[in-house]
Amino acid sequence: MAKELNSAARKFLSARASHKKPVVMLGKEGATPQLIKALNEALTAHELVKLRFVDYKEDRRTIAAELTDAVEARLVRIIGNVAIYFRPHEEPEKRRYTLPE
Repeated sequence: MAKELNSAARKFLSARASHKKPVVMLGKEGATPQLIKALNEALTAHELVKLRFVDYKEDRRTIAAELTDAVEARLVRIIGNVAIYFRPHEEPEKRRYTLPE
């Protein structure tokens, strides 16, 4: 995946995500192929997505890292039981967020 987010980009994306509601929920089934597909589709549509850990809360950091690799996104941060993911749109003209350097 692309380079890690710097602190300015992380802060910028966290601020934008603070007003969003989680669109993907990780429940008792865990990180299933269906969940990965849903997260992938959400990232394609929105670029910046929140995932709520309903179950597996004690393993959220490990699972969040695995999902980051599975959907080729960047993990912005984990706040409580919510992980924030970012993946810029493939087409530059459709990108919603321009990250600070």
